[in-house]
Amino acid sequence: MRAAIAALGGVVACARIMDSAPLGPSIRRFANTAVLIASDESPPMLLARLKRIEAGFGRRRGRRWGARVIDLDILLWSGGVWRDSRLTVPHVALAQRAFVLRPLVAIAPGWRDPASRRTIRQLAHSVDRPRPRP
Repeated sequence: MRAAIAALGGVVACARIMDSAPLGPSIRRFANTAVLIASDESPPMLLARLKRIEAGFGRRRGRRWGARVIDLDILLWSGGVWRDSRLTVPHVALAQRAFVLRPLVAIAPGWRDPASRRTIRQLAHSVDRPRPRP
């Protein structure tokens, strides 16, 4: 992960690496972090660069939800919302994934999700809050 973070360039902040249980059929645990980078790239240009970095680390496209070497996603963008046929920013599952929000709250707690207008801290609190049983 540290090598992939170094490959990103422009790193402004980086959360500690945290582990999480897998989603879907994978049996491996995952390591997660969030990185804030400074870049003039548009989201599609950044996505293309992230895919090249993934390929450089041995990522091969394959089974959805399967084990993978690395997975780099664009979670938020300082320009707010981006949507085209290949990419949606903020990430569509951002608000439901504690494994994303836990590291993200460490580096950008006050950043607002442009869809809900809630802060990352508020989103993280809502996914960690115990739910009443039906």
